[in-house]
Amino acid sequence: MKSFLSLLLLFFVLQPLMAQTIEPHIHDRYCRHYPEQSEIPAYAYRNDWQSDLVHAYDVNFYFLDLAVSSTSIQVGGTVEFHATVVADDFNIFAFELNSALSLDNIIFNDVVVENWTWEGDNVLAEVPTLQSGDTFVAKIEYGGTPPTGGFFSGITNDYSSTWQKDMTWTLSEPYSAKDWWPNKQVLTDKADSVWVFLTTNTNEMAGSQGLLTNITDLGNNKLRYEWKSNYPVAYYLISFAVSDYQEYNIYAKPEALENDSILVQNFIYNHPNYLNNNKIDIDATVPMIELFSDLYAMYPFKDEKYGHCITTLGGGMEHQTMTTLGGFSFGLVAHELGHMWFGDNVTCATWSDIWVNEGFATYSNFLAVEHLISHAAGQNFMVSTQNSVMSSAGGSVYVPPSDATPDDVWRIFNGRLTYDKGAAIIHVLRHEINNDELFYEVLNTYQEFFTDSTATGDDFRMIAEQVTGMDFEQFFNQWYYGQGYPRYDIEYYMFENTFNMYVTQNTSSITPLFQMTMDYKLTFSDNSDTIVRLFQGSNLEHFALELDKQVVSVQVDPDNWTFERVNSIVVGTNSELKSENYFSVYPNPVSDMLNIVFTHEQQQSTAILHNSAGQVLISQSLNSINNLLDMSHLPKGIYFLTVSNEQNNYTRKLIK
Repeated sequence: MKSFLSLLLLFFVLQPLMAQTIEPHIHDRYCRHYPEQSEIPAYAYRNDWQSDLVHAYDVNFYFLDLAVSSTSIQVGGTVEFHATVVADDFNIFAFELNSALSLDNIIFNDVVVENWTWEGDNVLAEVPTLQSGDTFVAKIEYGGTPPTGGFFSGITNDYSSTWQKDMTWTLSEPYSAKDWWPNKQVLTDKADSVWVFLTTNTNEMAGSQGLLTNITDLGNNKLRYEWKSNYPVAYYLISFAVSDYQEYNIYAKPEALENDSILVQNFIYNHPNYLNNNKIDIDATVPMIELFSDLYAMYPFKDEKYGHCITTLGGGMEHQTMTTLGGFSFGLVAHELGHMWFGDNVTCATWSDIWVNEGFATYSNFLAVEHLISHAAGQNFMVSTQNSVMSSAGGSVYVPPSDATPDDVWRIFNGRLTYDKGAAIIHVLRHEINNDELFYEVLNTYQEFFTDSTATGDDFRMIAEQVTGMDFEQFFNQWYYGQGYPRYDIEYYMFENTFNMYVTQNTSSITPLFQMTMDYKLTFSDNSDTIVRLFQGSNLEHFALELDKQVVSVQVDPDNWTFERVNSIVVGTNSELKSENYFSVYPNPVSDMLNIVFTHEQQQSTAILHNSAGQVLISQSLNSINNLLDMSHLPKGIYFLTVSNEQNNYTRKLIK
């Protein structure tokens, strides 16, 4: 993994670019992601499925030399760990391997290990004692047929009846790498480099990460595909896919590379019609790489490649430099490519912070649609994403550690929360920053600062605050850790040249308030319009704007920057609304409970509800700023609410 020292040096290089000094408590949270620290984070891993002893060393290099086939999930061969001890005393070498596989030999520093035990899927091998800073090479010989089935299966075999091809592929995220190779499933311990050698039949091709340095003919109708990567890589991003493939290569040429290019290497079905049917969609990868290299930072693995291995996977998986995917739809290709920056180059430090991967990959999809298809298509994408978020009332983007376990993988990869809400709140953040140059500088700095390493949501917040000089603590508390979305009731009127608007915000879930900037489109009597940006700092806000035109309509969030529901927009009158002792009601129309909210502390008042015939239906004392009036027993219709105190009476029209 990338050393902490190099990150610290990079911090000092970036410091002059940042707007303010890093707060110590934020930096402390950042520091303790790294296994060099003596304390293991309490949130990191459940002891009932992973041994703490895997944290006693730091992986430098993996070398997988495996036999694979397109017609079987049987896998086996040798895996080497090259590692550095970080514990004070090291005499147990621990790694993970599915116990359904056979473990034939463990060779530690050229000596065969005599004693090892299994604890679940943990292998604990007794080895000669080493001290912190010592290095070792462990070679593991194994093989067999692992369990399979389900989307998150470590290794899968399938047949495409459309293209008449068998195929086998891996998908290790989040906890399934151990199903097909021995390893250490710790996110913060990226290997500095990896080799994957794949021996298969001569009628097949095997794809993996990095550069294909050689194809060795082993005789007996066997070929060995030798893939090597010199970039740091998380355990779950190491992969292979094998089938009867053909190779189709194209090249991306980001502007910053001048006359150089990036290889886009595609392993696709070796069928006469496949390339013709998919060439346009595959070629769309090139402008995406060029776009993201311009918006974010240069493609992080430019010295090796980007590529795809096609399978029947129901979606895609962002295996480093060579995505495994089930088809070349525009959105899928854009999403998985976005992961090369967000997920592969910078990886979530915990599965609780999966937003670091999936939220930004989904937002990459949006940016590709907006820039490469059309602005209107981008708007449709974002509105659909926002509506998905609001299809249920609650749920946070952050995954509580108790939910980020092997028992609830689908909570980690919840489409509405991790993907859609994750992308939607990035769009809200961009609106709060209100400066696209600064917004993309945040993304670029984040990539540079955490390149080849891992980060949490709070780490991203740290970068955003340093680059912009803004405080995003409340933003993250309400949007990232909080739940739900805002809902609005609005009343407005003109008094002479003053536009008065009372905005009441309630929320869909337990987060009581979303402090946020909102755009309002004001349309005037001459059919002209303007957009004003107003900050909602409390549940009830009164805005007064001096205007020289009559406002005839108000539209909330006209450009779909935020996501919210608007319950009502009501035109009031000066006689109703001019008092500073103004109160607000919501929702209107109302179904059951009516909220009556005063702008500030009031003397005791009385609420009287009567119907259009003047009959008094409810009389209730109001003793606080926030009050509830139960209208659930009343039929649908028009009602009038009068709030009286010792000085004044105020009346509002209600609809049920």
